[in-house]
Amino acid sequence: MRALISVSDKTGVVEFAKDLESLGYEIVSTGGTFKLLKEQGVKAIEIDEVTKFPECFEGRVKTLNPFVHGGILYRRDKESHINQAKELGVTGIDLVCVNLYPFKETIAKTDDFEEIIENIDIGGPAMVRSAAKNFNSVIIVTDVTDLDGVIDALKNDKNTLEFRRNLMIKAYEHTAAYDSMIANYMNKRFNSGFGEKQFIVGSKAFDTRYGENPHQNGALYEFDYFYTNNFKTLKGEASFNNMGDISGAVKIAASFGDKPCVSIIKHANPCGFAIGEDLLDAYTKALRCDPVSAFGGVVAINGTLDKKLAEKINEIFIEVIIAANVDEEALSVFENKKRIKIFTQESKYLVLNEDEYDFKHVDGGFIYQNSDKVEDSEITNAILKSEREASKEEMNDLEIAYKVAALTKSNCVVYVKDAAMVAIGMGMTSRVDAAKAALRKAEESGLDITGCSMASEAFFPFRDSIDAAAEAGVKSIIEPGGSIRDEDIIAAANEHGIALYFTGVRHFLH
Repeated sequence: MRALISVSDKTGVVEFAKDLESLGYEIVSTGGTFKLLKEQGVKAIEIDEVTKFPECFEGRVKTLNPFVHGGILYRRDKESHINQAKELGVTGIDLVCVNLYPFKETIAKTDDFEEIIENIDIGGPAMVRSAAKNFNSVIIVTDVTDLDGVIDALKNDKNTLEFRRNLMIKAYEHTAAYDSMIANYMNKRFNSGFGEKQFIVGSKAFDTRYGENPHQNGALYEFDYFYTNNFKTLKGEASFNNMGDISGAVKIAASFGDKPCVSIIKHANPCGFAIGEDLLDAYTKALRCDPVSAFGGVVAINGTLDKKLAEKINEIFIEVIIAANVDEEALSVFENKKRIKIFTQESKYLVLNEDEYDFKHVDGGFIYQNSDKVEDSEITNAILKSEREASKEEMNDLEIAYKVAALTKSNCVVYVKDAAMVAIGMGMTSRVDAAKAALRKAEESGLDITGCSMASEAFFPFRDSIDAAAEAGVKSIIEPGGSIRDEDIIAAANEHGIALYFTGVRHFLH
């Protein structure tokens, strides 16, 4: 039996090779892997002894050879293949352990195109694909986390067709992801990220209980192991819908750095947000905005969930809590609550992956774009358009309103007072309807919005929204501007003594 080992990630490879030797495998290896194995006492033979041809062109060609690929690919169940292998002097290779040149690590550390090109693996993917194709007879190993499992299978009669088939699928996923990464990089470098093909590759983090509905299957796929590294389940099981709401809630709460803030989401829409003196204060203020909608919602906590805050949250039914961190005492508060789900990022504050691109499924395909992000400079550099200037406290409220509006379904209008959201209208076909719906909800909840600040994620097309805001007692407004009727909007703000700011940046979210 013969095994070919050629890896960039050498984690565990020495122990793996020694185990294979003890099982009677002859080890063939290349370059740095061969050198390491020899140094560690493995009786490996170098690849050119098999290929009968030296590595050449600075290592660009070493395994692209019929003695390698013939040894991997010939069928052990066909007498004609077996006879031809003997005639050609091809020795079978029964196990291939390959992982590929570190292209991702290379593009992360350098912009040197020549170095990047040299870290595109050619022989590795070819061997992986050959071994995967012949999985009936050959074991293909591409992941260092599988090394122990392979040895266990060989030692304990578990080297079944199903076992090899699973490794085959993983191998093709590996090469597909690798080629996709290279293509996406080249398109980003030379075509602004929008080439003729676009590849979206994620790694499965976990299955969800089901999809949006019980008859649908669902799973979470992650970029760069974000959820593996930043998401821990403490209680319950995340559903498909939960993950969408958690993402929305965390995006809002994490937008304010280290400030003690809490966001509450229901069916992908914010129904509460506040920055407080502490997290308990923030949650209490956030809940006032719409306690009816908050029932059964998702709460994101930009800090540690402690016992006192847990007891306050436990006063109503909240389905999901996602916190930067969670105290053991806080967790015990929910011990007898079967329906609540609690997750943590195990960090000081909530963190985001800051994905560079965004996409959405449409019937027959998907639309793809650069991710939207609200820059702090949009608020600090916003242009005063009115005669009246906002106070420092109003500017703080405008920042909150503007960031929440940017992360809420259009058309959207957000009202904030004393660092807490007091009203929100979202997902409306008319911006004036969104403004009025928010005010009506605030009135029904008995919230006084006099003196509050207001934000819209896009321009107000008519002054009627400004007139309605003034009647409700709004004192400051921030919006992108850009309407053909901007002068009417500015005039209305001045008539009512409202401070008005234009940012020049629209944040539609559809």
